[in-house]
Amino acid sequence: MNRRILRGALAGALLALIPAVTACSGGDDAPAESVTKVAFDGAHVDADAFAGAAAGEGVTVIDVRTPEEFAAGHLPGAVNIDVSAATFAAEVSTLDPAADYAVYCQSGNRSRVALEAMAAAGVERTVGLEGGIGAWGGEVVTG
Repeated sequence: MNRRILRGALAGALLALIPAVTACSGGDDAPAESVTKVAFDGAHVDADAFAGAAAGEGVTVIDVRTPEEFAAGHLPGAVNIDVSAATFAAEVSTLDPAADYAVYCQSGNRSRVALEAMAAAGVERTVGLEGGIGAWGGEVVTG
């Protein structure tokens, strides 16, 4: 019993020290206070939180704008599934409902529509970019 209590206390102490050690890190990693854990719960988040979510392992970034808008500039690695296309529902039905998706558009309006449609299709592990690509301060690629 005493060993279990001691182990729990040590684990708690180590968990409490992780943010302090990370913040003091001299590496190229982002400061601990700038890393935001995002819940893939269908909500829209600010650009910093979205960037953190999009950078997560296994996360698929989806641009729901038109192919022309996508070609003019999109987030690196994003795939284009146009929410206004007649094929949107069919394309969403091919997505893994257990996977994580970071979804954006131009201003945040179409991504809200897309997230609702995705949830209705059983794809619920999503997050949207508040303000759309217009609020994005990171890299944008063309083509």
